[in-house]
Amino acid sequence: MGHSFSFMKRLKATPDSIKLSYQEAEINEKLALHLSQFYSRLEPTQELVIICVGTDRSTGDSLGPFVGTQLSKQLIDRLYVYGTLDEPVHAMNLQDTIDRIHTAHTSPFIIAVDACLGQVSSVGCIQIGDGPVKPGAGVNKDLPPVGDIHITGIVNVGGFMEYFVLQNTRLSLVIRMADIICQSIVQSIAYLPEHKASI
Repeated sequence: MGHSFSFMKRLKATPDSIKLSYQEAEINEKLALHLSQFYSRLEPTQELVIICVGTDRSTGDSLGPFVGTQLSKQLIDRLYVYGTLDEPVHAMNLQDTIDRIHTAHTSPFIIAVDACLGQVSSVGCIQIGDGPVKPGAGVNKDLPPVGDIHITGIVNVGGFMEYFVLQNTRLSLVIRMADIICQSIVQSIAYLPEHKASI
């Protein structure tokens, strides 16, 4: 796939966080490789759960539901998706969804996907980090953290009138970033030998 050994070695040495512009060359494969480093934590019987946080009522905050909708169309064994455009996971039902996940799945490995706001220079960047995401932090909402790891897309500039900024985010950027995140997740699962026959 054209990956340099030094790039893969660097990923294995530091599988904690990565931040790339959506315009970065080969971004799907770079994000997929980084994601795959976290999968060494999974037990053979553990299920992979993607929780895509956001709402279709706000352009900027619809990144998660767009990712969830695309992922839900994929037939991937041991992959479970929560949060789509039809059934979003948002502030009002996040805790209930987390409880439902832990009831339905034994010791799930959870990847949380969410939109966020950031500096001007970071708009359009996709981040993968260890540990949970804190949904609603950018708009001063106190919501439960979620995820063993997280993927966030910086969709617009933060720091001032966050609700207005989210409402006025370009849909084209959100959709392009959602497509990249979805493809990266699918490609990352393909790196697991036990999944190759199921995709």
